[in-house]
Amino acid sequence: MTSIRALIVDDEPLTRERVRTLIEKTDGMEIVGEGRNGLEALDLITSLEPDLVFIDVEMPELDGFGVIRELDAEKLPAVIFITAYEQYARQAFDVGAVDYLYKPITPSRFADAVGRARDRLERKSQLDLNAILSLSEQRRTGFRKRFVVRKGNEHFFVPTNDVEWIDAADNYLRLHVSGKTHFTRGTMKQVEEELDPERFVRIHRSAIVAIDKIRSIRSHESGGHTIELSDGVQLRSSRQFASRVSGLLR
Repeated sequence: MTSIRALIVDDEPLTRERVRTLIEKTDGMEIVGEGRNGLEALDLITSLEPDLVFIDVEMPELDGFGVIRELDAEKLPAVIFITAYEQYARQAFDVGAVDYLYKPITPSRFADAVGRARDRLERKSQLDLNAILSLSEQRRTGFRKRFVVRKGNEHFFVPTNDVEWIDAADNYLRLHVSGKTHFTRGTMKQVEEELDPERFVRIHRSAIVAIDKIRSIRSHESGGHTIELSDGVQLRSSRQFASRVSGLLR
């Protein structure tokens, strides 16, 4: 029997202890790490590459669904969500999770979930990233307040208020912050919908600018504009988004 390498992530120490005890009593499983929050989960999944993750849905800052959303497709492990709320059970299955466990976790339900995990790992089925993205959007309230960015195996938050401008870089977004750049997952269409239009304006199909970072705007006869930011960076707007830039001058 191939051993399942498992990671436990929950902000409640008692829940981590409960899952740890159940794993230790289960043949063919080993614990490779434990995390207390979403950022730690991202770091540990990236560095340890576990086969299976037991992760709480409700965690401060970055929840369980948000963690899975931020992972690269090739890094996705099998997932068993832990929750105290019944409404998340259906959602867990909707995104392709192996199973969900209600708190307090019983030995019989734990055994059932691990059995499903073994089957999933043997079939090498994957989570539905599109479903996770959709679910994450439904759970978000208000405009985006921060981005999750990665440096090596470490993940951290960048507050939206610190971002000066954003451009597209293949399948990622590049955040420009105080002379530094950070990469995060997402598309221009997606991030435009998440940002407050009173604070950010899209000037090009591949560029969004923080309005309060704009120093000057110069119009061109061609219909476009040159936007100069407070740090001296100059960006060109396209004709497609010229009306949005012109609207800032009214």
